[in-house]
Amino acid sequence: MSNVLDLIFFSIAAMLGMVIVVLVIVWFIQDVTQKKHSILRNYPVIGRLRFFFETQGKYFRQYFFANDRDEMPFDRATRTWVYKSAKNEGSLIGFGSTNDLRQPGSVIFVNAAFPIQEEDQLPTPSLYIGQGYCEHPFEAKSIINISAMSYGALSKPAIRALSLGAAQAGCWLNTGEGGLSPYHLEGGGDLIMQIGTAKYGIRDEHGNFSPQRAKELSKVVKAFEIKLSQGAKPGKGGLLPATKVSSEIAMIRGIPENQASISPNRHKDINSIDELLDKISHLRELTGRPIGVKTAIGGWNFINELCDNINRRGLEYAPDFLTIDGGEGGSGAAPQSLMDHVSLPISEALPRVVDALIQSNLRSRIYVVAAGKLVTSSEGAWALCAGADFVNTARGFMFSLGCIQAMRCHLNTCPTGITTHDVRLQNGLVVEEKYLRVANYAINVNKEINMIAHSCGLHHARQFKREHVRIVETAGKSTALNMLYPYPEILSNNTHAS
Repeated sequence: MSNVLDLIFFSIAAMLGMVIVVLVIVWFIQDVTQKKHSILRNYPVIGRLRFFFETQGKYFRQYFFANDRDEMPFDRATRTWVYKSAKNEGSLIGFGSTNDLRQPGSVIFVNAAFPIQEEDQLPTPSLYIGQGYCEHPFEAKSIINISAMSYGALSKPAIRALSLGAAQAGCWLNTGEGGLSPYHLEGGGDLIMQIGTAKYGIRDEHGNFSPQRAKELSKVVKAFEIKLSQGAKPGKGGLLPATKVSSEIAMIRGIPENQASISPNRHKDINSIDELLDKISHLRELTGRPIGVKTAIGGWNFINELCDNINRRGLEYAPDFLTIDGGEGGSGAAPQSLMDHVSLPISEALPRVVDALIQSNLRSRIYVVAAGKLVTSSEGAWALCAGADFVNTARGFMFSLGCIQAMRCHLNTCPTGITTHDVRLQNGLVVEEKYLRVANYAINVNKEINMIAHSCGLHHARQFKREHVRIVETAGKSTALNMLYPYPEILSNNTHAS
């Protein structure tokens, strides 16, 4: 019997050896005859290792070589914090932090000598968006909320889990520019309908804005958001590859099936600040819902002109909220030149936008939502100190769904089933499990933002001011945020400093 097994083993080994020899010969011939790659012509077969490691290098670095605080766009320590928060495992660590507080840009909160005791802590107040200016104001309860991610860019189970989790946590879910799908509605929570440059889901058969569709949507969404631009790709429209444009997505968006879906780089019917304000006023009157604007910031002309025109025309023309996206945003695919170098980071854009609103005496009229790589409670608390009322995050909630930062969002091969329409890969995302992690993440971020506030001597997180946080400028030296960005005075003539 053993002789028979030995014979079978050696036969299989011989066959495998022959296959390997044949493959090496085929590769050798291919490599020395091709003309595209010098490495392969000079080093046939073994030169293929160079391309293999170049492609797979980021995954080797992620698991074997990079330190906890080294990786981009999100390091391992940050991802682990989100994973633990989503699993409700707490955020306790031992033996000290790996966060180097000497690095410029590091955030240090100013703890109080006498922090707020538990019995004196207060719940974070809700804010009513659009109150006094629209028929149906929106009660926003959560500081942290789910940023715009479209069905199509994200898979069906991912959207379902986000919808159910948002409803349980009491935060809002932004539909993204891809339109409102049945899966957004599944949880029954608060929805913000984003109107992108292509008017997906709110357009007629010619691709123009549809007032009738807007009225229908106003029955199920809490607010609308006009998207001018996003941090990942300001000045460029979104792209959904043809492989992701199924019959269902085509129907939801109002576009042809199996054709790449490309959004214009801006709204064709909004050519100026005045036309934007006209659109805001018209849409609010049409739907009875609060209307916001999302934009990345490249300088101060836009926000200054916006404020001046609102004061000239009247508060009824103002957006009810402004979502400011930092240049470090990036849940979707975008050209690297835009993602790397266009629009200001949220650390600079946010306080300057808030300053413009204060100077124009519009701060109490317009709520501010901060977005752009803000995934932890400390980053959320910083945003409140800088002047935000709410924080939106996309990738934070993607991590809560199980994202491993494979950076394949645009390839339809997401290994965790979040950004793919491959049913086999989607099966890995179990909605009944993941929606609980979405809810846990939102609840725990809100909880820890308030914990930081109590440490700073505040009763709740909405009492944060710029003096409660310091920013490291050089090694060993930090400066209070209210010194870096002093609160401006209200300008009676509505002119702005550059």
